[in-house]
Amino acid sequence: MQLVVGRIGKPHGVRGEVTVEVRTDEPEARFAPGTVLRTEPGATPPPTIDEPGVPFQVPAELTIEEARFHQGRVLIAFEGVLDRNTAEALRGTLLVVDSADVEPPDDPEEFHDHQLVGLAVVTPAGERLGEVARIDHAPSSDLLVLRRPEGRTALIPFVRAIVPEVDLAGGRVIVDPPAGLLDL
Repeated sequence: MQLVVGRIGKPHGVRGEVTVEVRTDEPEARFAPGTVLRTEPGATPPPTIDEPGVPFQVPAELTIEEARFHQGRVLIAFEGVLDRNTAEALRGTLLVVDSADVEPPDDPEEFHDHQLVGLAVVTPAGERLGEVARIDHAPSSDLLVLRRPEGRTALIPFVRAIVPEVDLAGGRVIVDPPAGLLDL
């Protein structure tokens, strides 16, 4: 499974640096110089560079040459991206890593999103409520997005009072929802 760790934004300067919207808890590790990241083109096709008849193709991998933090943003220089036009052509590209390459968290109470997606959601009595469709990261707490059997979705705050147990080996999340939570 491919995990998105960042999205390339606008160029910064004229020497090929780009801003990156960080989508990882470990930006220093993910964006270290020498790191090779796979790419997925953004939603819109990249523009062409200034070579007649030669459309720019986003490479399948980009190697980080330099990364630095500047005014709360990550600025990255990739090997081979030497000018603003090429940097602009990368805008919208997603930077991804394979989930198999991601170390599991040391804390047994901490989980990566990809570990939870697809798990069955059950009550303490064993009643199946649905499955985890995704995790939304809200300001106050993370939310499990539950796909209900009838096709609706429900949001469940990922807090110990409501989610007392995550059983990765058993493929389930035990949820003790207060009355009416799943009807919202």
